[in-house]
Amino acid sequence: MSGLINSSLRELADALATKKVSAVELATLFLNRIETLNPSLNAFVTTDREKTLAQARIADEQLKAGTGVTALTGIPLAHKDIFCTRGWRTSCGSKMLANFVSPYDANVVEKLADAGMVTLGKLNMDEFAMGSSNETSYFGPVRNPWDLSRVPGGSSGGSAAAIAARLTPAATGTDTGGSIRQPAALCGLTGLKPTYGVVSRYGMIAFASSLDQAGPMAKSAEDCALLLNAIAGFDARDSTSLERPREDYRRDLEKPLAGLKIGLPQEFFGEGMDSDVRTAVDAALAEYRKLGATTVEVQLPNSGLSVPAYYVIAPAEASSNLSRFDGVRYGYRAPEYNDLTEMYSRSRAQGFGAEVKRRILIGTYVLSHGYYDAYYLKAQKIRRLIAADFVDAFKQCDVIMGPTSPSVAFAFGAKSADPVQMYLSDIYTISTNLAGLPGMSLPCGFGANSMPVGLQIIGNWFGEAKMLNVAHQYQKATDWHKRMPEAMK
Repeated sequence: MSGLINSSLRELADALATKKVSAVELATLFLNRIETLNPSLNAFVTTDREKTLAQARIADEQLKAGTGVTALTGIPLAHKDIFCTRGWRTSCGSKMLANFVSPYDANVVEKLADAGMVTLGKLNMDEFAMGSSNETSYFGPVRNPWDLSRVPGGSSGGSAAAIAARLTPAATGTDTGGSIRQPAALCGLTGLKPTYGVVSRYGMIAFASSLDQAGPMAKSAEDCALLLNAIAGFDARDSTSLERPREDYRRDLEKPLAGLKIGLPQEFFGEGMDSDVRTAVDAALAEYRKLGATTVEVQLPNSGLSVPAYYVIAPAEASSNLSRFDGVRYGYRAPEYNDLTEMYSRSRAQGFGAEVKRRILIGTYVLSHGYYDAYYLKAQKIRRLIAADFVDAFKQCDVIMGPTSPSVAFAFGAKSADPVQMYLSDIYTISTNLAGLPGMSLPCGFGANSMPVGLQIIGNWFGEAKMLNVAHQYQKATDWHKRMPEAMK
């Protein structure tokens, strides 16, 4: 049964349907791996065997009766700890919410539960999703399964590490500036950020409301398509949720790539990308040409402004969203204070970590009187220019490709003393969030120190099915997505 840890979601569904394994046995397999391997990885922050097996037993009853069965019934997954999950601790990687047990489910959690999936637990993350390395979590850093001395990427580093180590077949993640795609690249798996508004943000603890987007993380594009089918859709509880016809994101998976035009932005292939990443990405593009695609050069002239624009807009929205954590209604409250003002300040000073405080201060500053026009308004104008660049680029191509991250996973502490260097880890991913576009990362080889390299695919608005087709055809021709760390076997 241990061979199931490398199975795709479709293969797991077939094993459950043909009674080769039960949902309880499958959940137990992964729970046992979590108990054995998680102490060295720190990917899971919360597990509850009793709750998980209770869900698995319900799935087995559904499978036996043949009622309410979906393509995902009985398959285990884990949730990034940013998603409110009824009856489970939901910490968002912060001391501020270290003991918060959610009374309700996020829309994403609710939909996957309705699809019959079994929750294995909650996954570690950068505090309030602020980070690119998973070093800012109150519960300690997550370690990359390919090399325990290196970061897994962030903020969805717990999700990425757990899938790479085969502690779970799939996981949820969130992407505000690359937080699904960058850790997927650094850990050698597939992660997808949908078009903004395609997946509801209800019950997802907010960082930057105009940028945050939930999405699936798994071993393959086919697995991500199955998960996206379950979580996409309109939700009246989220004012940014888009009301549009439902799609089957698997519909184009088997389409050949003959005639596909791949746009290569010159801005993604200049200085800043490590040579080992360049070699792997070039090899992936050569494979796409073999599959019938052609490449064209496109321009994204304002993409170089994406990092400074993002680090004005995102902290501004964060400073507003995080003002609710004041020690009054829920979350951490300082044990000693003399008056209400002191309770606020001490609760926030003690409850938030250094990176969160840094972004709150930046955000409050750029929104303050006298600076709003100079910084925030200007950043929003740049955001429109970045989106317009993509409109022009997609007139010449079907998808855009390039590296997901400028380097392979780096060592712990290598960038934590220099926030700007850390922020530049997301230089290739941020522009898609600013434009609201879909993007995904898939493994395309290995670089220095035998660490995974990710290829980024950016689609046009609502082009998820096309992106998944492009990724799936590549994964049929290669086996990078099937590789797993030797130490985790």
